[in-house]
Amino acid sequence: MVNSTLVATLYVNPVTGNDTNAGSRLSPFKSLTRALKAVKTPAMIQLTPGTYSTVNGEVFPLIIPVGIVVVGNEANKGAEIVISGSGEYQSPSFGVQNITLLLQGDASLKGVTITNPVAKGTGVWIESAAPNVANNILNNCGREGIFTTGNAKPVIIDNVFVQNAASGLMMARNSKGEVLRNAFAKNPLGIAISDFAAPLIANNKLSDNRSAIALSRDARPVLRHNLITNNTQGGLLVNGNSVPDLGSNQDAAGNIFQNNGEFDLQNATSGQLISAGNQLNPARVKGRIDFITAIENNPITISGSASFSDLIGHWAAAFVEALVTKGAISGFPDGSFGPDAPITRAQYAAVVTKTFQLPNINNSSKFTDIKPDFWAASAIAKAAEMGFISGFPDGTFRPGQNLTKVQAIVSIVNGLKLSGGNPNVLTVYRDRAQIPSYATNAVAVATQKLLVINYPQTEKLEPLRDITRAEVAALIYQALVGNSQQKAIASPYIVNPNADIPSFTDIVGHWAELFIRALASMNLTHGFADGSYQPDKPMTRAQYAALVAVAFNPIAKRPAPDFTDVPKDFWAYNALQIAASGGFVSGFSDRTFRPNQNVQRLQVIVSLVNGLALPASDSNALLTYTDSKSIPDYARKAVVSATQQKIVVNYPDPKQLVPTREATRAEVAAMVYQALVAIGRTQNINSPYIVSTPNN
Repeated sequence: MVNSTLVATLYVNPVTGNDTNAGSRLSPFKSLTRALKAVKTPAMIQLTPGTYSTVNGEVFPLIIPVGIVVVGNEANKGAEIVISGSGEYQSPSFGVQNITLLLQGDASLKGVTITNPVAKGTGVWIESAAPNVANNILNNCGREGIFTTGNAKPVIIDNVFVQNAASGLMMARNSKGEVLRNAFAKNPLGIAISDFAAPLIANNKLSDNRSAIALSRDARPVLRHNLITNNTQGGLLVNGNSVPDLGSNQDAAGNIFQNNGEFDLQNATSGQLISAGNQLNPARVKGRIDFITAIENNPITISGSASFSDLIGHWAAAFVEALVTKGAISGFPDGSFGPDAPITRAQYAAVVTKTFQLPNINNSSKFTDIKPDFWAASAIAKAAEMGFISGFPDGTFRPGQNLTKVQAIVSIVNGLKLSGGNPNVLTVYRDRAQIPSYATNAVAVATQKLLVINYPQTEKLEPLRDITRAEVAALIYQALVGNSQQKAIASPYIVNPNADIPSFTDIVGHWAELFIRALASMNLTHGFADGSYQPDKPMTRAQYAALVAVAFNPIAKRPAPDFTDVPKDFWAYNALQIAASGGFVSGFSDRTFRPNQNVQRLQVIVSLVNGLALPASDSNALLTYTDSKSIPDYARKAVVSATQQKIVVNYPDPKQLVPTREATRAEVAAMVYQALVAIGRTQNINSPYIVSTPNN
């Protein structure tokens, strides 16, 4: 029963992958096209940094079918994961179109950048489907970022639409759905709505476009709480027979119009519009509009079957709604749930006692700060008796204190008396060093039993921060699934310790074990077919270029040279182009790259400093090394910078740089990891071999 919560996952890496691979974490495909051919619904396709184009085998348009979730990196909205290309699609409602992706049914697209460079090209096409499009960047498309048509009902949430040739988003025919919390900037039109489209447009920011929103024909959108500001021509333009819902006397719209060029609102229709509860200066309005006063409704009570206004498109919506239906948790009188708000210890106790009915294992506890008439007194007492919670040594419970994530996990494991965790599963977490010693076993148990859900990155536990209401709902629901009390809900954010966790046969006890495991858990380095990593083997220049290309995915700073000894069918050709144009590697004076030549330690250091443009200030850093005289003049500044940034890792003697020796795979892994630390991409690792100066 528990395993049914897992979503089958295929992995794609455009730099190091191969379409003849199995599509696993350790053996990824090279193209999304190949993954889409191999996938069976429901499933998730995990994309790693790089460019997905015809160069790496993509065939456009890419069609994302029902039940498939394509995920990049939602944390940075896919800034390093670019899907770029165009192909013909025969639209039932608009004929032949040039598009990058077609989303079908309930497909999801999350954490990628979409670009369609073709004139009149569309990034994402949605035709009579209800997909989820979240945390993406849609830019530099030849026409619009997203086009919806037919009876489309998408959820388009938390995306960035920038510098598209015609509009960020176009909604036509009978499109509905929700457009929430997006940013539109530097488009001729931020949002264009036509025909009979009637979407909800809420909590978006539209700025620095020519016009923010343009309506035509019989469009009927509902506009709520949008910020429409600093658009060069105008804010909202209403044409044809369009009638936007801008509020009523019972429903304040809450839109803010300010500092737009020629007008904040222009009504070019023959009818009169109504504005209620908007920040809109009548002097900035063209055409007929009636300003009325909005009267606030009385607060409503949320019943167990209600949907919440702030859960639309939320990653935890299904978990929350399931617990609401069960009566274990509820929302607020204003119709919201507050999924990202923290939860107090008292509120958590109330949820636990509504969810679980277990025999008492502890005597009744009397906490000094819980009075009998406190609203959660009985829930706190019951939760303590069942073993879910306890107080502090001073006899208090501290009901108003927020619960942390690790406290919630320990609570569920203790209360349900779960056991059997393998500490090795904690390697799935990049920040496992933050797990308190008292909680390691409980976290291991919860992880192994698939209770832990981490959004947006499954490998990041963040054990010490306050847990959110959504996370509590997901954790408790997973516990119910584990006890066969609820049906499984598929989610890509359930931590699966049985996925392809890298475990190399020859790094246990190795000085660089933590660096290698950390890079492998980030899917940035790989071992060999026999299960080994061969940490003390030298690394070639081509292998190094492939590593930095995927680790840093640099923006091109210069044209990539054509090396005479690197043909286009060479396995690392694309990686070399990325690393070279990004400033990480270069060739020799005879225009060769010598890809099979082993890379030297000094070359690694200079490469990382140049590629990341790291500064240097204190030349005394060279005094750290007893062999500093062997550092060539051209590299001394780079060594200073790398030392100050704690990138240099020397084993076995931190004072011995040995600059011209060939770098081992372990040494390269350690220094690349330290470079990621230096730019804030990952957590520190404690190692006595990281070189530090007296000043750092």
